[in-house]
Amino acid sequence: VYTDLAYGEKEANKFDLYVPADKTRETYGLVVYLHAGGFTTGDKSDDANMLQWLCSKGYVAAGIKYTLRDNDHPEASVYSQSMEIKSSIPAVVEEAAKLGYNLDSMAISGGSAGGTLAMLYAYRDAEESPIPVKLLFEGVGPSSFYPEDWSVYGLDQSPEAAAGLFSIMSGTEITVDMLGTEAYEEAIKPISAYMWINENSVPTVCAYGAYDKVCPFDTVKHLVNALEENNVTHEYFEFPNSGHGLQNDNDMSIKYMEAVERYLDTYLPIQ
Repeated sequence: VYTDLAYGEKEANKFDLYVPADKTRETYGLVVYLHAGGFTTGDKSDDANMLQWLCSKGYVAAGIKYTLRDNDHPEASVYSQSMEIKSSIPAVVEEAAKLGYNLDSMAISGGSAGGTLAMLYAYRDAEESPIPVKLLFEGVGPSSFYPEDWSVYGLDQSPEAAAGLFSIMSGTEITVDMLGTEAYEEAIKPISAYMWINENSVPTVCAYGAYDKVCPFDTVKHLVNALEENNVTHEYFEFPNSGHGLQNDNDMSIKYMEAVERYLDTYLPIQ
């Protein structure tokens, strides 16, 4: 495990790299896992168990830190975080090569905020990736930002609150007058992963809780509809008794992880 490798100039621009003990293969697959925390907290070290598991399967695994929106970084947004992730992948590939691991393809994943950032890379930025993106798996990441779907925060009742929150998340000014217009669609598109899905989007495994009050469950329909309408190979797991932690449906958790392993074996096989 190599920790706190730099990919940019900012203090948070660091990543951890987990590499297999076996260095004899000509090429390796990369799996990136992005941490949760509501875009305001969390750290790459939170996912050590997941990264170790992925590495144990034979992948090079990377956990990536990004600049959180907090008192020290009030300018940070979902968009700026997604651009940091985009800029990190070439550095991850380069560092792995220095260590003797030639990466030729990748998967990207994450949970909650990390799920959103993973989707943005997989659907929005994959064409510019230094290595081909083969699949995405993620849980409870918001993929859309419409006030009516964020009713658990009261945004359907307060246009001012909706414009304020989504301005912060998008990193661009959104006014009340823009809500429901084409201008609004354009303003939120850079952070709305579902809007980037097309017939060439990568195979996807995703999981959401029917009682989620953090990533509002009403947002999920946009993601699922986009995957279905574009005939993207995917498996969607709805946890009927769970909230944001996907905590009350153990049988569904098993099915989700079985699908993740199946997709990894199919689309990112160990050579």
